[in-house]
Amino acid sequence: MLFQSKKNNKSSLKNPAFLVSALSLVISAQASAYEFEVGNTKASISGFIKLNAIYDIDNELGDVGVNQLVALDGEKAPTGVSNINARSSRIGFGTSTPVGDSTLKTLIEVDWADGTRLRHAYGEWNGILAGQTWTNFGRPLGMTRVLDDLPQVGVLPTRQGQIRYTTGAFSVALEDPTELGGAVVGIGGREHADAQNGLPDLTLNYMNKAGNLMYAMGGVVRSLSADSGTQDDTAMGWGVTLHGAYKVSPNVTLKGALTHGDGIGTYINNSPVAPAYLDPATGNVETIKATGGSVGIQVTMGRGQVNLGYGYASGDLDDAVAAGIFPGGAARGAFETASDIHLNYLWTPEKNIMYGIELSQNSIELHDGREGDAVRLQGTVQYNF
Repeated sequence: MLFQSKKNNKSSLKNPAFLVSALSLVISAQASAYEFEVGNTKASISGFIKLNAIYDIDNELGDVGVNQLVALDGEKAPTGVSNINARSSRIGFGTSTPVGDSTLKTLIEVDWADGTRLRHAYGEWNGILAGQTWTNFGRPLGMTRVLDDLPQVGVLPTRQGQIRYTTGAFSVALEDPTELGGAVVGIGGREHADAQNGLPDLTLNYMNKAGNLMYAMGGVVRSLSADSGTQDDTAMGWGVTLHGAYKVSPNVTLKGALTHGDGIGTYINNSPVAPAYLDPATGNVETIKATGGSVGIQVTMGRGQVNLGYGYASGDLDDAVAAGIFPGGAARGAFETASDIHLNYLWTPEKNIMYGIELSQNSIELHDGREGDAVRLQGTVQYNF
């Protein structure tokens, strides 16, 4: 979401860094910004007021559709629950200043989804980005636009602290290892007391455009450790991802993403599994394999837009259950598969105004085969500035 001046030209479309910035703006749905100049610095203020009116038909899922809150078939849960709030309203401030032979760009953005939440806070100069923004492992290319404030299961939307270097279409970063499920878990699936994050995650990404296809490939390598002071063990985690958006026609875009890894935890959004566990018998840190993906279609019709998307994430808990991490192998915590489907219609009667309605279903399946699903109806009014 880098600040862009009004004088973008066609050559910018060949610049992968520009593509990332433009894509972030689309994901954030910020239609415009107030721009002004102070000395040689161009600045912008942008954001939106967003009202979410939610009706959970099957069971209450809170402000966002979290799969872990879905009731299993046969479980008692509150039904027909309403939730109306404006906590996802957002404001951001960006700057662009010529410095030396490059441009210093900054952005800070907050919302109120969980108290006052810092979304982005970073600066970028001469290819070096430092601060908090989207993980370099994946890009939001494959994300289907949804009204729910939590992106679809299986995608890679997460923001975290990092230092990143970009040259052309390639970028490499060192990222905070704690926010994306970086902890080793113990009995009951809870974070083990001796879990630690000794090294930052290393992420790589390549993003480019070929005709009507925008695509990105990424990788991550991470260290997962547990150290009691007398006994310690470390396991390496890894992950690969591929994201793409293909414009079939001026009004139709296909989107998709696929991620797989061993020990990547919630680098996969709404992942049902932790990255690793500490085997109580051997004291070894054991990684957990996980896979996630999504497919979607976006169809524009005049001032309206229809989005349909499906997301899926799963983990392999066979070894963890056998090791006794989930006692009896049938605990509620042995949550192995998550999926969701979203269908929405977004109407933009004027440039800065959006009305939307969405029907979604979140589903889960436990290791022992028990499953459940919940249906949500959501309406949104969003005023951009």
